[in-house]
Amino acid sequence: MHKSTWIGYAPLATLLLNVSVLVAQTPEAFTPSHDEIVARYKHAARMDSLTKNAVFNDRVEAHWRQDEQSFWYENILPDGSSAYVLVDAKSGKKQLFTNKAQVVAEAPGEQVQQPNRQRRWGMADFRGERVSPDQQWEAYIEEGNLFAKRLSDGEIIQFTSDGTKENPYGAVAWSPDSKYLAGYLIHPVQDSLVHFVLSAVPETTRGQLVSRPYKQPGDPFTTYDLFVFPLDKRTAVKVAAEPIDFPNAAPLLRWRYGDARYFTYEKFDRGHQRFRVIEVDSHTGTTRNVVDERTGTFIYHDRQYTHYPEERNILIRSSEKDGWRHLYLVDLTSGIEKPITAGEWVVRDVVDVDARNRQIWFTAGGMNAGEDPYHIHYYRIGFDGKGLVDLTPEPGNHSVVFSPSKSYYIDTYSTVNQLPVTKLRNGKDGKEIAVLEEAVLSEAYQQSGITPPEVFVAKGRDGVTDIWGIVSKPSDYDPAKKYPVLENIYAGPHDSFVPKSFVPYSEMQSLAELGFIVVMIDGMGTANRSKAFHDICWQNIADAGLPDRILWIKALAEKYPSVDTTRVGLYGTSAGGQNTVSALLFQSHFYKAGVAACGCYDNRVDKQWWNEQWMGYPVGPHYEAQSCATVANARKLNGKLLLIVGEADSNVPPESSYRVADALIRAGKTFDFLSIPGMGHSDGGPFGRMKKRDFFVKHLLQVEPPDWNAGELPYNPDTGRERWSFQ
Repeated sequence: MHKSTWIGYAPLATLLLNVSVLVAQTPEAFTPSHDEIVARYKHAARMDSLTKNAVFNDRVEAHWRQDEQSFWYENILPDGSSAYVLVDAKSGKKQLFTNKAQVVAEAPGEQVQQPNRQRRWGMADFRGERVSPDQQWEAYIEEGNLFAKRLSDGEIIQFTSDGTKENPYGAVAWSPDSKYLAGYLIHPVQDSLVHFVLSAVPETTRGQLVSRPYKQPGDPFTTYDLFVFPLDKRTAVKVAAEPIDFPNAAPLLRWRYGDARYFTYEKFDRGHQRFRVIEVDSHTGTTRNVVDERTGTFIYHDRQYTHYPEERNILIRSSEKDGWRHLYLVDLTSGIEKPITAGEWVVRDVVDVDARNRQIWFTAGGMNAGEDPYHIHYYRIGFDGKGLVDLTPEPGNHSVVFSPSKSYYIDTYSTVNQLPVTKLRNGKDGKEIAVLEEAVLSEAYQQSGITPPEVFVAKGRDGVTDIWGIVSKPSDYDPAKKYPVLENIYAGPHDSFVPKSFVPYSEMQSLAELGFIVVMIDGMGTANRSKAFHDICWQNIADAGLPDRILWIKALAEKYPSVDTTRVGLYGTSAGGQNTVSALLFQSHFYKAGVAACGCYDNRVDKQWWNEQWMGYPVGPHYEAQSCATVANARKLNGKLLLIVGEADSNVPPESSYRVADALIRAGKTFDFLSIPGMGHSDGGPFGRMKKRDFFVKHLLQVEPPDWNAGELPYNPDTGRERWSFQ
């Protein structure tokens, strides 16, 4: 990639462009003067501006003609104007237009829509129509009890008498043959409240209390007792199954195709260690487990994919039971389950299912040896696990949009440091038809001296597993200098977080311009690798993959002696805030400074659905042992810490941050604390990001940051943003 010196910025050229010709054997610690730091702040702000809107021709949003013979798309050009491209789908031949009306006239069409995801959960008094499918009966709830009235003569059946307004029957559904009703006796639970005070609401003289329901780990759930109501028996039959106490809704019921006497429902046990598909005999209320999966750690609830093709008694589901996330085909009548995909790689998502042709389109990572296992590729496979087609063969992170009939698709791919390429491909065999676009960088970006992040891989704590991350260096990087390290941390563990598509510029690079090497890593305990990789987080949130991250940074220092492992800081928001404080408490030998924003520092205080997934249920002593908000753990703080919280955080209660502050004070520790009036779940916004920069400049570069009040760098109080607006 083309690099050049900075243009038109004399102070920076004077202060910064003094790169040694010969590299010293032992790099000298980078310790800028105060004047140089001020220049670097200005330079970083200038780079933020120069690198905005830096990439062009990086995506194609296709508008297909109805017969799918052609489509058009718009390109935004560097000068701000638009070009319109008409593409013949079969040949890939392109025509250019300068006017949208002209290209639309040539190929009228509508934007491609991705298929909707299947809805799995919900709650209502009725799951569909109150009137039976045969139009003979109407079901209704009265005073909490279930009734059915025959529409021809008004005859009424009272199925229940023990329901009340406080504990009613509900979520009722008819069988397709109108012979059965099924529903629940519901025992509602009122969630407890969390509170915060808005301290600076305009035109008020008192703080405003805000309260809302918020379920924390261990809190009780509404429970549901499942019943069936055969019309010929005219009574309620309790299903022989334990109450449904998780999640906070009644599961949907799915009636067997061709024999509506039977239906199935899904049940996750609270604690996330057992998943079942349970079949119910509507006539007797007896049950059998069609699927019964158990684990000693966790089944990832939000990644559990289930799909029930219409008019077929089969289920397509995901599971990690063999150590990797794969797809399985279940015969719902026999209970026989067969693998569709297999291998030491991960199914990331299901794009679409064609039950008639028995085909599945899905995304996966890790199938290609030697490639970043987090890169997303697209595939098609048969229900029987045969006929696998690689739809995106080039190395890179892919994003695909299909034409409405899937006859064609548009594939855009890139890596974190390679520009996007967009191709048109044949939907049947994946063959390339044409290169539609190759992204380009703006002239200002090319002249800035900035380069995209570097990918770096090192072994994890087991000495075997590859840990992947990225590195951002100052644009005036001097290998003869030794730079402090900042880690941008977010350990999930609900996903992986290091960017995989092209990143021309980010806050990481903006921070690097101040004189840091900035890294981001996916350590063990995060998702999208093997089950064993992910299981590290189980009842072990405080681990945060920190042992892998430390080894990774040390390996980076072996490659680049300019990496100063004696000056390592980190910053993060939300779970990343918790990870930051955990690092300073439990890995203080390595991490020396941290900025933590709105963290869920005590997993007993944060939201139930997230914390019980990873920390388990019931709430045990391990919750307290890993809390950052106990005095026993607060005593372990040795480094420098800045806590940032928005007083109006509706995601993680602000009290989580205040409890950490309280524990640190009682432990006799010093720290910095920033509470931002009116702000929600955030890294602190422009002011917080300014304070983060100042904090690391002071404690890792060991130089006083600019004096904002004295006007060394102007700040605009009317907009709440720096005049030089940092990323």
